[in-house]
Amino acid sequence: MDELWIGILGATGTILSSVSLTPQVVRTWRTRSATDISAMWLVFAMGSMLIWTAYGGLIGAPAVILANVLCFIQCGYILFVKWRSRSAPSASAADHAANLAN
Repeated sequence: MDELWIGILGATGTILSSVSLTPQVVRTWRTRSATDISAMWLVFAMGSMLIWTAYGGLIGAPAVILANVLCFIQCGYILFVKWRSRSAPSASAADHAANLAN
C-alpha cells in the first residue's frame, strides 16, 4: 500500500478514536457527573489502551500510540470524575441529613 494512504488511514483512525469519546467527556465536564458510566468498563478500556500503546511503541506505529494515549486521557478524566463524585455526598443526601437534624 502506498505510504501516503497508510498515513491517511492511521491519521483517520486516530481522529475517529479520539473524537469517539469527546461527547461523553463534554457531558461529564458539563454535569460534573459520570454516575451512568460503568467504572469497570473504564478500567478495562484504559487497560486495553495501555496495551495498544505499548504495542504501537513496539512496532513503531505513532498513530496507534497517539490514538490510545488520547483516549486513555479522556477515559482517565471520566473515571476521575466518577470516583470524585462517588466520594462526595450528593446534594439530595446532604439535604436529607439536614432535614433529619431539624
